[in-house]
Amino acid sequence: MIEHPIEPIYNENSKILILGSFPSAKSREQLFFYGHSQNRFWKVLSLVLEEKEPETIEEKKVFLLENGVALWDVIASCDIKGSSDSSIKNVKANNLSVILDNADIKKIFVNGKTAEKYYNKYIKEKIGREAICLPSTSPANAGWALEKLLEKWKIIKEIK
Repeated sequence: MIEHPIEPIYNENSKILILGSFPSAKSREQLFFYGHSQNRFWKVLSLVLEEKEPETIEEKKVFLLENGVALWDVIASCDIKGSSDSSIKNVKANNLSVILDNADIKKIFVNGKTAEKYYNKYIKEKIGREAICLPSTSPANAGWALEKLLEKWKIIKEIK
């Protein structure tokens, strides 16, 4: 069983919550979200929000908070082999109230089908809120070109 090692990023000004499934091996190693160099999360979000792409962990935190974006994952702990979403078992979900009670979240988005699957299974009914599924920014989702990802992810800008 692997525990989620990263604290959620949010503040009282967060309007959008983006949830991944569970940190990749690289992200767990770096102790920050979307740490794999080939994950397109930071590139996509910075292009959608028309901001410079953040590079350091500190820049990423500031970028998220300045843009009203809260970031966390659906899963608090699970059994997983490396970074393989298909190997996820024995899921325990995160308690989103830590964010939802302290920020005025207008919309919840999930980054990919795995996050959507576990959100719908463990969280949706508890909090009574739908999540909009965006195509995964993972390098495993190579079928989605950057332009296609941007087209779908631009919905975030409409919420801000």
